[in-house]
Amino acid sequence: VVLAILLAVLLGIFAVRIARTSDPYVKSVLSRTGDPVQGHAIFQINCAGCHGWEADGRVGPSLQGVSKHKSRYGLIHQVISGDTPPMPKFQPSTQTMADLLSYLETL
Repeated sequence: VVLAILLAVLLGIFAVRIARTSDPYVKSVLSRTGDPVQGHAIFQINCAGCHGWEADGRVGPSLQGVSKHKSRYGLIHQVISGDTPPMPKFQPSTQTMADLLSYLETL
C-alpha cells in the first residue's frame, strides 16, 4: 500500500512537470535567449515600483536570489498568473519574459 501511494505521488509530480513544460508559452520562453540588460529595463518599468529598484523588496518581497528558490517555470508562472495578490497578472511577450527571466537569474 505504501509503495502504491509513493508511486502515485511520483507519477503525479512527473505529470505536473510534463504539463508545465509542454505549455506552448513556457516552451517558447524557454527556447529563447534572454537579454539580462533588456530584462533589467523591463524590471525597472514594470516591477521596481513594488520590488524595489535593486529588487531588494518594498511592497513586494525581495527578489534577490529568487532563481535559487524558484524554478524557471515557477518564475514564469509567478509573473503571468496573478495567483499571489496584490501582484497583478502580466501578459508579456515571450521575448520580454525571456529577457526578464534572464535578469531575475542574475539576482
